[in-house]
Amino acid sequence: MSTDASGLSKAIVVVKTNRGTVKFRFYSKDAPNTVKRFAELVQQKFYNGLSFHRVVPGFVVQTGDPKSRNKSDTSVGTGGSGQKLKAEFNGRRHVRGTVAMARSADPDSADSQFYFSLGTYPHLDNNYTIFGQVSDFGEKQDGADVLERIRQGDDLVEMHLE
Repeated sequence: MSTDASGLSKAIVVVKTNRGTVKFRFYSKDAPNTVKRFAELVQQKFYNGLSFHRVVPGFVVQTGDPKSRNKSDTSVGTGGSGQKLKAEFNGRRHVRGTVAMARSADPDSADSQFYFSLGTYPHLDNNYTIFGQVSDFGEKQDGADVLERIRQGDDLVEMHLE
């Protein structure tokens, strides 16, 4: 996947939510295996129809659990695609718009769940695989962009690559 001078891919991930659309680009050289697997899941339409199951205002917005299709499932937050990824910690920092893989206590437990960072969080750096950066936060409404408006239970309608 070709990149620009900042290390971001020319490919764009378009994330359509019920609150609007967000776009991000990959750090394909910093997390090549994560980017490859994530792009496969996007192309398989794995993420379409999932919910944002973890939202901590001012901190993170998380999705990627297939169990979130059933909003009453009490085990939401524990599911994945079934393929664990080896951690690819890198020199990228958690800043507003960082896209990174969620995981359990095991550094090599990331699967399909990922999050958007809503601020700068150095304590997360080198503990989670950062694999992308938001390039378009979407339309603002009442001063809040799409990520700031997402609430727990909101829908990830569709995701594709451009």
